[in-house]
Amino acid sequence: MQRCLYRAECREGGIPELFFQSRLPLLNERMEMLDISRLSVFQEGNELFLYYECGGERHEPERLFADGEELLKVWPGGQQPRWWVPMMDIFHYQQPVSGQHWKRTQQESTPFGRVALLKPEQVSSYIYYHYQYQEERPGDGDKYGIIGLHENLLFFYAELPSTVEPAPYAGKLATNLRPDQWGEVMDPHFMKWMDAPADQEIWKKLTIVLNIPVPAGKKESE
Repeated sequence: MQRCLYRAECREGGIPELFFQSRLPLLNERMEMLDISRLSVFQEGNELFLYYECGGERHEPERLFADGEELLKVWPGGQQPRWWVPMMDIFHYQQPVSGQHWKRTQQESTPFGRVALLKPEQVSSYIYYHYQYQEERPGDGDKYGIIGLHENLLFFYAELPSTVEPAPYAGKLATNLRPDQWGEVMDPHFMKWMDAPADQEIWKKLTIVLNIPVPAGKKESE
């Protein structure tokens, strides 16, 4: 099982809802062919954030959205033109160990996304604390919660209602150094959003524009 997080930027005048809705039949076919599920796209302004899971080998999003240039700007770098840039997994409450372990038990789970900005000089500190937390206390939060990083931008993906259960494995650290005053320690790491509501100055909520738990015609239990 491969968990994939990506970031993209829309072209001027691009309308993500129309783009994705017009391609749903082909997108469902490609998801089934590539063994991809739990696909979600979120939006904030002209930026898009993508999450999906590959049942086998990892597949790049260009195989799902072959004509992405109609909606998205090209990201520099890479041997081939790319419209989605990968975000690094820097924290997760659990990691999948088998298909059975990763199977959803909440039939009505809803994807949830939000973004935050790190102060550039605080990126290494943020990763340090989160690796410590991840490996000292696996299973401490939403089973499907994961944080991706690109440059100094964080993308947090989770599902509601939260699934909180013990992880079927031990973490890699035997220490107990995670700060008890977690919020106080984290707060200095962030740049605040100037255009966000008062309760979203650090973590801004994203708008979901596409949600395909499983390809059309395939059951959740398969």
